[in-house]
Amino acid sequence: MQLSDLSLRLHALSVLRGVLRLPLVNAYAETLSAFDRSAADFADRYGALCAARFACGDIPRSFLNAVHFDVNTLTDTIDAPADALLAAATHDIEVLNGLLALSGSQLCEAAALHFDADALRSLPDFAPSAALPFTTGAELAGYYRSEGYGFFAQSSAFSMQDDGSALPIVHPDTIRLHDLPGYERQKKQVLQNTRAFLDGKDANNILLYGDKGTGKSSTVKAVANEYADRGLKIIQMSPRHITCFPKLFEQTLRSPFRFIVFLDDLTFDREDDNFAALKAFIEGGLAGKPSNLVIYATSNRRHLIRESMADRQGDDVRVRDTLETVTSLSDRFGLEITFSVPDKDEYLYIVEQLADESGLALERDELHLLAERFALRRNGRSPRTARQFISQQLAEQYGNA
Repeated sequence: MQLSDLSLRLHALSVLRGVLRLPLVNAYAETLSAFDRSAADFADRYGALCAARFACGDIPRSFLNAVHFDVNTLTDTIDAPADALLAAATHDIEVLNGLLALSGSQLCEAAALHFDADALRSLPDFAPSAALPFTTGAELAGYYRSEGYGFFAQSSAFSMQDDGSALPIVHPDTIRLHDLPGYERQKKQVLQNTRAFLDGKDANNILLYGDKGTGKSSTVKAVANEYADRGLKIIQMSPRHITCFPKLFEQTLRSPFRFIVFLDDLTFDREDDNFAALKAFIEGGLAGKPSNLVIYATSNRRHLIRESMADRQGDDVRVRDTLETVTSLSDRFGLEITFSVPDKDEYLYIVEQLADESGLALERDELHLLAERFALRRNGRSPRTARQFISQQLAEQYGNA
């Protein structure tokens, strides 16, 4: 493709016009446009292009991400795109592949001839890059259907910011269910609900409550990781961000993905405005919540709210009203799963499983004895205590090696 033709066609991007926001693509556009100006302008724009390439690192991945994370008329009509739309997308893909096929020497040689300036031939060079994994609009539509699209395609996990926007987590916790021995009944309940949710069936919001260190939060993260390849995303939200629910609902409503909103360590004071807000968002608000979103919350408190003895004293009517207020939020979670402190046998089973997985070489009797001593020093048995014990033993073995 002639450079002049490529420049004109780049300006005519339509379906994928959003990729022009990528600094690298814009740098290509500016470099090609500089052929209509001066040799100095070309050198300046070419230098900016090289800098943008250095900053991007993986050039094909940068182009692919720009297309993948875009929301456009093709994604809006992904189920039945018009032929004209697919043809326009094909044009845009050809243009982007044309940019990727360019080498630095090709641009500089053309500029040297165009401006009659031999010095341009000595500018830094770069090799052509690999093409996109699709060549037609129809193939791109298939890619969007299988891989998803838009902002939430950037990661499997996100965190909420104070302004109500979601931020991709670059290196999310990779914990999986096989890393969490024990609590098989509880894990099965979460898995069954999550599978129903992914299959478009009725699914409940879940409250996981119980003692600290029993694996409530780890279970939620592990289940999200189990189904990340099916388009399940997890968004961790602090209780202080509960008022951002309307903005989050707006962001996720048209997304092709499904979302777990993860409220970790959820506890309220009675006068907390977020308590009433969360009740409305879960059930009873005018807007409702998107069908592609469920709420999984963890708490050390059964009713999510701090109670006092005064709440249980007074006349029967006031006490009943108080208790109804206290239970009104937890009752809105359709599934409540209890994580209790493990007994001795279950605790030692967890220790054994973790020891086997980590390759810890200790006789069972010695392992049990040391694990029980460790639990006594740590004020009780729990999966967290078991994991800390195994880590300590591995460190000691490494230090004695």
